[in-house]
This record gives sequence, C-alpha cells and structure tokens, in this order.
Amino acid sequence: MHTRRIPIDPANIDRAVIKEAAALIRAGELVAFPTETVYGLGADALNASAASKIYAAKGRPSDNPLIVHISRFEDLCAVASGEAARAGRLAEVFWPGPLTVIVPGSDKVPRETTGGLKTVAVRMPGHPVALALIEESGCLIAAPSANTSGRPSPTEAAHVAADMDGRIPLILDGGAVGIGIESTILDLTEEIPLILRPGYITKEMLEEALREEVRMDPGLCAAGDKKTTYSECCGGSLHVSAAPGAGTGLRPKAPGMRYRHYAPRAELIVLEGEPGRVAEEINRLVRSRQAEGKRVGVIAADETRSCYRADVVAGAGARAQEEVIARRLYGILREFDDLNVDVIYSESFDTPRMGLAIMNRLLKAAGHRVVHV
Repeated sequence: MHTRRIPIDPANIDRAVIKEAAALIRAGELVAFPTETVYGLGADALNASAASKIYAAKGRPSDNPLIVHISRFEDLCAVASGEAARAGRLAEVFWPGPLTVIVPGSDKVPRETTGGLKTVAVRMPGHPVALALIEESGCLIAAPSANTSGRPSPTEAAHVAADMDGRIPLILDGGAVGIGIESTILDLTEEIPLILRPGYITKEMLEEALREEVRMDPGLCAAGDKKTTYSECCGGSLHVSAAPGAGTGLRPKAPGMRYRHYAPRAELIVLEGEPGRVAEEINRLVRSRQAEGKRVGVIAADETRSCYRADVVAGAGARAQEEVIARRLYGILREFDDLNVDVIYSESFDTPRMGLAIMNRLLKAAGHRVVHV
C-alpha cells in the first residue's frame, strides 16, 4: 500500500483535503491525523471491519480498547447507555480538549472498538483538523495513537510515517502537536470517578469541575501524593512491576493499562533522588556500559544537562516548563532510536502539576525499571 502524506494548515484548513480524508473514513479505511495530544490513527468507530484494521496496522492486542472521537456532545449519547450528567459537567469545562471519559456503552459500538468491554471510551479532541475530519466524515472516529504498538507515540507526522508507511493510505500532516502526551482517562462507571491514565487534565481540575471526589487507579504509582517519590510508591530501588491487570485475566478498561507502551528500542532505566547523586550515579553507569561497548544516552532537565558525559545527552526542558518536557518526551525517545543508542538513563521528572503524567509515560517506556539513589 502506498501511503500519502498531505500537509494541512490547522489555521487555514484545506476543505478538499478534509473531504478526501473523510471519504476514506466512510469507506472503512484508515487515516492518521493530528490532535492536540498526539497523532491519532482513525477509522469509523461503528464499523467493526474498519476498527479491526486499526489493530492490524498497529499490531495492537485486540483486548486493548479504542477511544471514540466525537465533534458534538450529542454524539456521546449515540454511543453511551444510561445517564451522562457527570460527563456533561466535564464536557462543559474540558471539551474540546484532552479528556477521555469511560461510560457504559450502547449496542451500537462494536466489540472491535470497545475491546470486548461493555464500556466505551469517548473524547472530543481540541484540534481543528481532528474536528473537521470527524464532522466531514459524518462518522464517529475510533483513534488510538498512530504508532506501531508499544512504540513512543507520534507527536509529528514524520513519526507516523516511520511506523505506518505502507500500512495506511493517508497521513494528514498538521505539524507538531501541542501537548505531546495522551489524554487523561476518567472512568465514570465507578461510584467515585477513577483516573485510569493521568494527563494534562489533573485530578484537582476534575474534582473542581465535578465538585466531588476523584480517585487515582491503584495501579498508578504515586497517586497524587506529593510527599512520596515515584519509585518509593512503586516499591523503591530497582523495581519492575506488572501493568495493571497483567496476568489477572481481566480486560483493561482503558488504552495502555496492561501492555508496555511508549518504549524505545533501547533499554531504558529511570533514576531518581537528590540531583547531584543522580548525576553521579548516571555517569558511573554510563562509563560501565560504555566499557561494554554500548552506546549510551541520557535524558536530563536543561538545568543538569551539562553534568553528563554520555554518547548522546538530550535536554527535555527546564523543570519549571512542564509542558515542554511533556511535549518533547516521545520525540527524544524516537531520536535515540535514530541514533542507535543501546541504553538510556533518565532523570525523573516529578514536577508539580504534570509530573504524574510525565512519569507515567516514562515509567511505562522503561518497563517500570526505577533506581532510587
């Protein structure tokens, strides 16, 4: 299959390009498109055959549910069953935007989209190209990230092309995304709403909008406890933990809950602790691995980047610029792959607001390998 990559300006959308992409969606084909979080791989959410093509293109496990993208709140009612008052309160504040809600699903949504669950994940993206595509297609669009399963999510069209060239007919190239990590996922089927995946929309923001308690999934380390470091919450020292639901036979309710995600080809280990000790330990590990003939990379905050002596050192951004760190993370992981790095050591980024979301992605990419120094 030949994959076309067509530039599209989010500020001046070419309707002819959108019409071409929408026709592919209606025909049951796949289209990659930008959202405010990451690039999505879209298909008609109510077409079982089309949804199956997403799993085939990504190499994605069939029990990993897809998120249904909508352009109007009324479309939520088309895929949900039961009362949606809480979703309505959230929509008024956060939609369009980086929030996914899980609600009881209707019979209209095929199991290929829900991963075989009785619930459905829904969001309204906050990107003009995504909204234009949904509206023009006349479909609800199921769209996970547009990468092969387990790889770092794509934050620009070149990342999509690297993974999907020859697998899908069209990529809409809307430039770099704004946020760079996936949406917050909130399960509204629980008595107390439960965050299954942290993101740009935080627990505190959700509680303010709902005016009720919101909990973190127990599988998320450092569940909002600012007094506890990520690795201490996960067990301390070098810790490898299974993803929530792994080995239990339970189906994950949200994308990315069971399987390793966001991973570079290189071995990745995260170190946390006092910055000086972290730098000292990383440099010791770098020397040791280089002596083995390994090509070693380091991910560091801009403030400490100059401390490291590795083959490749990437600055993720200043610690006060959390949104920059989030936006750069996946691109850095992909750059290390392009530079044939064998081993990556990363500082931790337990920043005040987005730290939990950033660390969630980084720890999943590392297979939950954390060293506390």
